Amino acid sequence: MLGYTLVVLGGLVSAAHRRAPLPVLAVTGLCVLGYQAIGFEVPAVAFLVAVYATVRAGHRLVAVAGSVLMVATLPFAMMISHPGWAVGEAFAQARDALQLAWLVAAGAAGEALRQAEQRADEAERTREATARRRADEERLHIARELHDSLTHQISVIKVQSEAAVHVARKRGEEVPEALLVIRQAGREAARELRATLEALRDDGPSPRQGLGQVPQLVEWARTTGLDATLTIGGERRDVPSAVDRAGFRIVQESLTNITRHAAAATASVHIDYRPDALVVLVEDDGTATPDAPPLPGVGLLGMRERVTALGGRLRARPRDEGGFSVRAELPLDRSS
Repeated sequence: MLGYTLVVLGGLVSAAHRRAPLPVLAVTGLCVLGYQAIGFEVPAVAFLVAVYATVRAGHRLVAVAGSVLMVATLPFAMMISHPGWAVGEAFAQARDALQLAWLVAAGAAGEALRQAEQRADEAERTREATARRRADEERLHIARELHDSLTHQISVIKVQSEAAVHVARKRGEEVPEALLVIRQAGREAARELRATLEALRDDGPSPRQGLGQVPQLVEWARTTGLDATLTIGGERRDVPSAVDRAGFRIVQESLTNITRHAAAATASVHIDYRPDALVVLVEDDGTATPDAPPLPGVGLLGMRERVTALGGRLRARPRDEGGFSVRAELPLDRSS
């Protein structure tokens, strides 16, 4: 009965050979010595599995030492149940029970698989490094293109609007509201472009592109004459940086679309912090109607791509009561 128990125990323990190869090697070795010492002559299959797993895990010296120790001690364990055996005969029987050829094969198989896995991991790291290098090169290329194509034009708009406001005030004239909006937009565009270029060059998030700056977006919308409001639901907390930037961009693009195209009087921004997701909702009372939905533009396409990349959902459509609604649900467990 004890022999069967030790054989079964060795087999059960072998099931954990991937998670804990060293303990499995020790336990299966003791089980083999135990049931051979009481005369239960069963091949040491569980020990072979343990040797294979130990070598595969990278503990080659431990596997060799354990195998040598088993070869040296198993004959004496067998002599306990067979007192009449000579040492030579015991070693011969131990060789058959341990199946030395299979023991060597188990170790060789473990080593071969370990090396194959190492090569696969190295190849994967090489592919990832190549992909990162290409992404870095592309980011720098985009940064150069943006700098060359937009920096000058935005600087001209900013300088000219600043100069126009200064001249008007120096002459004591009333500054048109549209000119003040252009000046503010120029300042914001210059800051946004600078932050974007820094993010592209440094591969890091810009400190200005996050949910913490949404109140500034709402305040900007108010300067255009839009009655914009902001409400925040749930317990406000830190969210993954990708979600933080995406939420900011969704609000920014939505408010920009409203001020440019919606002919709306009011707009509302609602940010809801949920346990597993961040929900951003932007609505207006503009001219959009369900029977005449607006054509999808680059702004909506960009928002949808951001949300989809984070595993979220975006709903952008006219409201039944008039106006337009953008609702983005961004999961918090898939982002970084």
